[in-house]
Amino acid sequence: MMNSKIDAIKQLGTFFRDYKRSDNGDHFFSTALQNAHHANGWFDHAQLEHALHSWGTTLTEENIDHWLEALIPTKNPKTIGLVLAGNIPFVGLHDLLCVWVSGHRALVKTATKDPYLLPAVVALLEEFAPANTGQIVFTKQKLTDFDAVIATGSDNAARYFEHYFSKVPHLIRKNRNGVAVLNGNETEETLKGLAEDMLRYYGMGCRNVSQLFIPKGFDLDLIFGALYPFHEIIQSEKYANNYDYNKAVFLMSDFDFTENGFFMLREALSWSAPIATAAYHYYENSDSLMDLLNKEKERIQCVVSEMAIPGAVPIGKAQQPQLWDYADGKNTLEFLQTL
Repeated sequence: MMNSKIDAIKQLGTFFRDYKRSDNGDHFFSTALQNAHHANGWFDHAQLEHALHSWGTTLTEENIDHWLEALIPTKNPKTIGLVLAGNIPFVGLHDLLCVWVSGHRALVKTATKDPYLLPAVVALLEEFAPANTGQIVFTKQKLTDFDAVIATGSDNAARYFEHYFSKVPHLIRKNRNGVAVLNGNETEETLKGLAEDMLRYYGMGCRNVSQLFIPKGFDLDLIFGALYPFHEIIQSEKYANNYDYNKAVFLMSDFDFTENGFFMLREALSWSAPIATAAYHYYENSDSLMDLLNKEKERIQCVVSEMAIPGAVPIGKAQQPQLWDYADGKNTLEFLQTL
């Protein structure tokens, strides 16, 4: 049974890698993508196709075999409630795959504005592994009759989750963001990768870089130059509205900031940032910076850097986590295997 699920996940990766909207006509998956875009304007075609490409790159046979090499499926299946975020396309897919391949049942509540993508993925998985049909159920109602929960939301939502799900085993995920640590020796090409880390998915992912740590004397024009290839982002009405609003807030608040017509940088120590903005902070030395990052690790989803920082990912790879890079550093498969 597990082998058929693993094979199905591998077929899903192949589907994602080979997928082209122009080749699929009225295929149900194309319809799901269209519906997803209509339901959530942030999920435009470029972002959806990038997410598909990223997942296709991740779900290779080699990666899947490495990820699941030590997995022992449960002999006592439980019902796992999944409360999913909807900030970027396919954001809850990793949790769903973890529950499914571990042998448990999934009761899934998607985000209100993201009700189409994961049901379409599940339809594919069940097509590839029909013997496992019915182990993933979607609901629009309040979750009931579950044995454990994995829930993702804002810090405010997390407080509610902690209370509501306190009587069952749970993983509760709060707000986290990506940070970048620069040393001033980054190449132009590397900084273009940083722009990808900052602006992919309009900067709305928990792995998007919202805080920059830079050495004294760093030229901010290097950042703006790297961001320029994304300048057409301002053509998105939703992004432009957020840019105009946040610029007005900055001006009324007398914040000292720099901008280039589609993005703003403000000197501050702020682990999250509004859309179309990021914060930067000058660091004196690497030791004090490491102390700060360790102190605030609960706020950080990932660190991108070319420096020798434990656990850091290369600049440009923030949105390309491996299957074994678990959200908040909490191993979801291990959690499921203890139930």
